[in-house]
Amino acid sequence: MSDTYVGAIDQGTTGTRFMVFDHDGTVAASAYEKHEQIYPEPGWVEHDAMEIWENTKDVVIKALGKAGIEASQLEAIGITNQRETTIVWDAETGKPVHNAIVWQDRRTTDRVEELQEEDKVEWIRGKTGLEADAYFSATKVEWLLSEGDPVKM
Repeated sequence: MSDTYVGAIDQGTTGTRFMVFDHDGTVAASAYEKHEQIYPEPGWVEHDAMEIWENTKDVVIKALGKAGIEASQLEAIGITNQRETTIVWDAETGKPVHNAIVWQDRRTTDRVEELQEEDKVEWIRGKTGLEADAYFSATKVEWLLSEGDPVKM
């Protein structure tokens, strides 16, 4: 049995997995938890950021227990995530200001169309290298800061 391990958190669209690998790259243990998909309106998809955080802690604890190792034996932890799923956290409370807006959410499509009408598409592409699309996080952050209702904790 190895003395040191590497952990990997895979934060996906439907759940969270944590895997522990030994020095040879063999899987020592893993654990998985699903999280709720929230559909407040047609075309909108959200996740409860606190549920994801709790699930992340749970799968880490479960996988370490299955592997029979201590957290101190982890040399590194890698994270994969949903990329454009967007969460804004309150700096004072440490809580999310609203549910996470998931990558496939289309609530900001109208805003993107406004940007297109204002001829901002090339400017956005030049600054970010990205297309003007509701998939990306910028308009999601704008929505969260202007329209989002704070999560009741």
